[in-house]
Amino acid sequence: MARIRVLVVDDHRIFAESLAAALAAEPDVEVSAAGSGPAALRCLERAAAEGRGFDVMLVDADLGATAAATARAVRVPEPGEDAPVDGISLVAGVRTGRPAVRTVVLAEKDDPRRAALALQAGASGWVAKDCSLQRLLAVIRGVLRDETHLPPALLTGVLRELTAARKHRTESERLVGSLTPRECEVLRCMVAGLGRKAVAERLFLSPHTVRTHMQNVLGKLGVHSTLAAVALARRAGVGPVDLTGDVVERGGQLA
Repeated sequence: MARIRVLVVDDHRIFAESLAAALAAEPDVEVSAAGSGPAALRCLERAAAEGRGFDVMLVDADLGATAAATARAVRVPEPGEDAPVDGISLVAGVRTGRPAVRTVVLAEKDDPRRAALALQAGASGWVAKDCSLQRLLAVIRGVLRDETHLPPALLTGVLRELTAARKHRTESERLVGSLTPRECEVLRCMVAGLGRKAVAERLFLSPHTVRTHMQNVLGKLGVHSTLAAVALARRAGVGPVDLTGDVVERGGQLA
């Protein structure tokens, strides 16, 4: 009999152990548990190295998270990272590093916005923590057939959130597309958190010129602060400038 390997990730020890025990009672399910995001990443890495990779990961939506942590943009963790990792960021990291692993988010309550974030991060399902064992098993087996599972009551709200996110992304991409190559480079420096002086040194420009470029960026993007510009840039898929590489060439077409 082919066994389904499940990893339960929850920092509430009693819940994690109880759920793992209940799932392990099934003849075709093998279960392990991890109490944090970094521990989960280590489990996944070790299992893959042993040739016994996990099939499904069940992740607590509130894993090591605060309301502020879930509101910010999803950050992809590095394998073995010891910094705290919230549930949705863990989903994103596993989606990137272990795409064969299906993830299901376990939540205390229905939340269309966070469920939409989870799906965007790569989750295959969002399930209430108090659902029946039979329901959870059906979801586990379903996601292995490439199904996406959401509570019916969440469908409308999640679709609305995903539609709004797509609209915002499209508009953000249009605004970023109005920037000149130099302004795009300045924006990428802003996304990386560089201040005016650091941008000037990196691009071999005067602080006054950088200030002008930054003002032009804010104006074209229709925002009034660097934070708002960075948020819009991230929605449009603009990443930070590579701070480990060489600085851009002096002069050139971007000037």
